[in-house]
Amino acid sequence: MHRFRALALAFGAALLLLLGLPSAADAHGFTTVVYVDASSPGADHVVVKFGLEYDLLLVSVADTQKDDPFYREGQPAWDDGDIAGMTAALEDHKQSVLGYVTQHFGIAYGGSDCAPTLAPDASVDINEEQGVPYAHIAIDFACEPNADADVLKDGHTFHSDLFASSEGYVKGAKTIVTYQLDDQDGTAALDENKTSFTTKQTWGQRFWEFYRLGAEHLLKGLDHLLFLTALIIGSRKLREIVLAATTFTLAHSTTLILAAFGVVHVTADVVEPLIALSIAATAAWYLWRVVRKREHATDLDVTSRSHFALDRAGWVRLTVVFGFGLIHGMGFAGALGIDHSWSWPLLWSLLIFNVGIETVQLGLIVLIFPVLMLLRHRAPTAALWITTAVALGVSVIGLIWFGQRVFGFELIGEGG
Repeated sequence: MHRFRALALAFGAALLLLLGLPSAADAHGFTTVVYVDASSPGADHVVVKFGLEYDLLLVSVADTQKDDPFYREGQPAWDDGDIAGMTAALEDHKQSVLGYVTQHFGIAYGGSDCAPTLAPDASVDINEEQGVPYAHIAIDFACEPNADADVLKDGHTFHSDLFASSEGYVKGAKTIVTYQLDDQDGTAALDENKTSFTTKQTWGQRFWEFYRLGAEHLLKGLDHLLFLTALIIGSRKLREIVLAATTFTLAHSTTLILAAFGVVHVTADVVEPLIALSIAATAAWYLWRVVRKREHATDLDVTSRSHFALDRAGWVRLTVVFGFGLIHGMGFAGALGIDHSWSWPLLWSLLIFNVGIETVQLGLIVLIFPVLMLLRHRAPTAALWITTAVALGVSVIGLIWFGQRVFGFELIGEGG
């Protein structure tokens, strides 16, 4: 009896850890990606092109620059999807936009801050990855290094805290920087945990930036964690969770790279509801087995002694997992937010981002699945009740999120 209680408590604690790492507000929803493309067309100055989510720019500029006319002019145009109206508002209030951006973004070179000047062109379009209007501006930073600075060693230092959580509109905003400076072509990821980088950063620093970004994205993405939970509790043997995790990895890695390179384009309005539906369907798959098989729901009906043998239901499940993995990969690509053409630095960043995701995913499986298997062995009835209850809860949450993302009603908070 004491052993059963210990096992049940251990499994419950593991599930609470998996589901409790993020809050509901950390599921996909109210976050944003800022795109930055920096290059140096001439000596001692850097041209930076920005892509910023339009509605966030409206409220941030209105709050920090006290420019309510920009909000009053731009918000109705945003509500109506009027690109021309949004562009006109951006043009009329470019100086206020410049004030906000340069208050939260800067470049230093040779121990001196670079002086910003707003370029004349400004535009608004629909971002294909995010599915929402983005404002595009360019700023020319004039850089005059100190006379005693070693610019060849130090390079340019970038700082960004655009759309910070302290503003109260979004959580976990990321700034993805692509740069061609100081004889370097590279990418960098900035967020509230890392607000600056240098173009002379080391290999290890570049690795850690995108590794951390991938790991944090999985840990803070409640929808991906719920999907992983459904995979774990629905797996009957070690071989099944290993094959399911491998299949999911191959699938989401494929679309992560294809989507980020622009080979496939699916907007967030389509991807996010499908992710929610995948959560509900994967959990419901296990519930259906429980209804049909009862206490034999975790039996694996195979005659082969191969370590990777599965029955027909197992192979069908892998096919479904692969399809859902393709969908989640597009969600990962949208979170990373890189929409530039092919480059080796971009490929490197994607691979490291993916390694971060996989490390956390495998770590959680190693933590939880052995406890589940031990509980099923020592107390099969209790294990069946616990996993059924968890699967039911995950399925209901997935369906509610699907409704929220398709129809816009609000039952479970998804954003801050």
